[in-house]
Amino acid sequence: MIRGGPGEDPPDDVEGLRAEVARLRRVNDALMDHVERSMNLGGNSFALFQTASLLEQQVRRRTLELETALHDIEQTNRELSAATRSLETAQNRLTDALEAISDGFVLCDSDGGIVIFNSTFHALWRGVGDLLRPGVPFQQLIARATERGLIRESAEARRWLARRSDGRQRRNTHVLEMADGRWLRISERPTHENGFVGIYSDITAIKTQERRRRERELAAKSTLLQATLDNLSQGVSVFNADLELVAWNHRLTELLDLPEGRLRAGAPLASFLALPAVRRPFADDGREPEALVRWLKSTRSIPTRSLELDCPDGRTLEVRSNPMPDGGFVTTFADITHLRRSEAALRDSEWRIRLVTDAIPARIAYLDRDERYQFTNRAYEDWIGRTRTEIAGQRLRDLLTPEQYALRRPYTARVLAGESCEFDMTTPAANGETAYVHAVYVPHRAPDGETVLGFFSLLQDVTESKRAAAQLEEANRMLEERVAQRTRALTELNDKLRAEIGERIAAEEAMRRAKAEAEQANLSKTKFLAAASHDLLQPMNAARVFVAALAERRLGRHNMALVDNITESLEAVDDLLNTLLDLSKLDAGVLPMHVTDFRIEPLLRQLATQFSPLAEQRGLEFRVVPSGAVVRSDMALLGRILRNFLSNAVRYTPTGRVLLGCRRTPTGLRIGVADTGIGIPADKTQEIFIEFHRLKGSRSSRDCGAGLGLAIVDRIARRLDHPIHVQSTFGRGSVFAVEVPYGSADRIEAPHPAAIRSEAGSLKGVSVLLIENEPTILAAMAALMHEWGCELIHGDGADAVLPLIAERPDAIDVVIADYHLDEGRIGIDALQAVRKRCGRTVPGIIITADRSDEVLARVKAHGLHLLTKPIKPAHLRSLLVHLRSRRSE
Repeated sequence: MIRGGPGEDPPDDVEGLRAEVARLRRVNDALMDHVERSMNLGGNSFALFQTASLLEQQVRRRTLELETALHDIEQTNRELSAATRSLETAQNRLTDALEAISDGFVLCDSDGGIVIFNSTFHALWRGVGDLLRPGVPFQQLIARATERGLIRESAEARRWLARRSDGRQRRNTHVLEMADGRWLRISERPTHENGFVGIYSDITAIKTQERRRRERELAAKSTLLQATLDNLSQGVSVFNADLELVAWNHRLTELLDLPEGRLRAGAPLASFLALPAVRRPFADDGREPEALVRWLKSTRSIPTRSLELDCPDGRTLEVRSNPMPDGGFVTTFADITHLRRSEAALRDSEWRIRLVTDAIPARIAYLDRDERYQFTNRAYEDWIGRTRTEIAGQRLRDLLTPEQYALRRPYTARVLAGESCEFDMTTPAANGETAYVHAVYVPHRAPDGETVLGFFSLLQDVTESKRAAAQLEEANRMLEERVAQRTRALTELNDKLRAEIGERIAAEEAMRRAKAEAEQANLSKTKFLAAASHDLLQPMNAARVFVAALAERRLGRHNMALVDNITESLEAVDDLLNTLLDLSKLDAGVLPMHVTDFRIEPLLRQLATQFSPLAEQRGLEFRVVPSGAVVRSDMALLGRILRNFLSNAVRYTPTGRVLLGCRRTPTGLRIGVADTGIGIPADKTQEIFIEFHRLKGSRSSRDCGAGLGLAIVDRIARRLDHPIHVQSTFGRGSVFAVEVPYGSADRIEAPHPAAIRSEAGSLKGVSVLLIENEPTILAAMAALMHEWGCELIHGDGADAVLPLIAERPDAIDVVIADYHLDEGRIGIDALQAVRKRCGRTVPGIIITADRSDEVLARVKAHGLHLLTKPIKPAHLRSLLVHLRSRRSE
């Protein structure tokens, strides 16, 4: 439906034109009548003819003009009819378009009068009656709707009309809630004629969805809030602006000892205040709960309160009430019993400390980082000349003169930087004389060992000492005069002493030569021990291989026990030889070091994995404290030191616990092992680092050490320049620690690839070529390979084995060669000759007793694997299985 001017017919001018034609005809008739009368009066025929001719011309001209006018009128009428039809068509299309809009539509002119609207708009404002029609001011329409209660918030409608009337927000969107529950979104835009167009959209469904979403969000937030409150360690109660209980948590009922269901949502504050446990926090001014509620409502502001309650069961509760921005308040109940007991204990401890410090004649004070006094003893207060209350909280500069503070300032800066310092100074004494004071500043560090919280000041009056020193200096001067007198007498004696000194110099030179000879002898001994240990590894290697071959056979339980005992004995001998080799390398100064920056945590985890099963097996509690520190050292040698500490701790701790941890110090990271073992006597802490030295009473049934572990630790630590610290109480336990310098995280190297993992698998049918010049080792290896099911081809060099593989070079799976062969040949060259004959890179293993870096480098350069004597059969088998699996791939 469309209302308004565009629906009326336009004025029709056809009738007017017809009236004009009739008028012209009447004029023509009048003229003709006039002419005829003129002719009758004159009676002149020529004149009559002349007049008739003139009249005919005029009539013809007028007729022509009339015909032209009639033709133009007909053309105009046709065009007007076509325009009328076009206008009607456009009017119909506009009507259809506006009616097709699902939203309400209204068009107003520049005066705010309604010009046109659609049926949807008419339906929205049906309640205004016949006022909704073209020409009615829009403001009047909305005012009528407000009066009749069609709009729920009439004040909001009036504000909207006020903004429209003063010309503001000509282009805006407004939302109105109707009385029937509908919501309208009104979008208004100005027109070119300074009117406006309004679109009225029904957004009730959107509002309903938004309300439901907000309700769901509110419910979720309420659930989350309640869950949060229930997980607080404090009791919480929340009252709204109407002083009604809206939320509380389970902890509140526990602290107030309330039965389940005693509190309910919406309960008035008066009923809550009636509870004995909460009445005092709100009614401490003597008001009854009802009177207090009336007072709170009248003030319209909840004051902030904080107080403590002493419960009958001995607990102390801290109660805090805080107002909320939108009215109401939140109250928290916290159990501070332990805090108050700790404060009481702290006050008692402070009283005891003050009792002791007040009895000390030295002047003691403690100042925080801001140089404010936090503690002073009586001697310090007497020296300052002020009471304890006057000093507490004051800054050092405020209690001293500028000169006195300037004297102390460099030392306070140093102590607050973490450095202990001592200095002497002078101060005016009470009797007007100068007093000498010796000051000691000691920093107070936080538990992290780095942050300085303040410092302790200890001042001692050394005036008497200074006076005694002055007297002593005077006595020395007098003594020097007496000495000068006797110097001349002693000159002759000195001449005699010079001769004696010459004799002593000669004796010392002889002693130096003897010491050099002894050091050379010791070096020779060390080299001999290294060589002897190296030669012992050859038969040791054969023995271990024979025992491993014997263990592969099916033996009786008694025989297997003997084999196990032999294996353990050989391992003990192996450890002893390795220890002797390491000692010889350390003494000879040839033990290689690889010092890098690395994090200590992986090494601690490795030690924990290694010693946890052993400690658990012996019933000990083993704990490792992690650390993220970066140190600079040789990881392998440092790990050996720590393994020795842990091995001794587990070995000499019958019951109790073992702890591995780190502590930061200004000079480095101190890595220590603490135990609750048998301990070491105070006068024996240096003897334990002597070779083969064992303390009496330290040997146990499970102790098989030779007394070399700590000797090697001492040499390694000296080589690395890492100090060793030992603290022990006999019968209670020991602490062994090594101090390692800090490293830089920027210089940490990437970790080396892990070693070959042990792999299980059968070696049956594996073809092994063995190149060995020692008959005993060859026989032992042959027996072991036979037990493993390997096919063995052997010889003492390349010349001996090359003919053996000439017919089947592809059958060789792996080559095992001794490094040192006869006539100065080496196994690497023999293995390379075998590879050349086979025409491929056959996997190879080099076995040697030489553990130098040079040999290791040569083996790796040829892509070979290295096993050191005495070899461990399990390692050899694992390596063979690994090499076989790689070839099968």
